[in-house]
Amino acid sequence: MPERDAVERLGSAELGVEPGERATLVQFSSAFCQPCRATRRILADVAAMVDGVTHVEIDAEERLALVRELDVRQTPTVLVLDRHGRIVRRAVGQPRRADVIAALGRAVDQAPRTPPPKAHG
Repeated sequence: MPERDAVERLGSAELGVEPGERATLVQFSSAFCQPCRATRRILADVAAMVDGVTHVEIDAEERLALVRELDVRQTPTVLVLDRHGRIVRRAVGQPRRADVIAALGRAVDQAPRTPPPKAHG
């Protein structure tokens, strides 16, 4: 499925809170979604493991305009944002912890790195 061009980045205006310094895990949930509860625990645990990562849960029913703009069709839907708020990974359904950690690693790794100092010899 191609990514939609309407939203390139998500910031505090869309999220309702400040995004993480390094990455943000965004979860779209609904009130009676059983897998959303387990997803909430997984994402909160992973976010707590990595400094600078924030977990944001958005009630899909309360934020219908954003849901439509991002083409969220079911809950839970998880978006992994890099430090600039760009969507680098999208998943539908309850994710596995290992998959969240791997996606988060890719989002954090996309940040520009400074090259190591050259050895003098």
